[in-house]
Amino acid sequence: MIRVNLGVVMEKQGISSKELAKEIGITPANLSILKTGKAKGIRFATLNKLCQILKCQPGDILSYDQN
Repeated sequence: MIRVNLGVVMEKQGISSKELAKEIGITPANLSILKTGKAKGIRFATLNKLCQILKCQPGDILSYDQN
């Protein structure tokens, strides 16, 4: 199962959902879908922007849990 750790990374960086959504150019509603793990997929362009703004690696945002 793929786990989304976006909320944890955002908290560590001290950035709000509203601010991050504006920075990466998506709606706060779509960011919420990503944060909660309800998204069916993510565009590489969006993942790239997230990593750029949050100064992290894709593996910080997404992880794989075998359970």
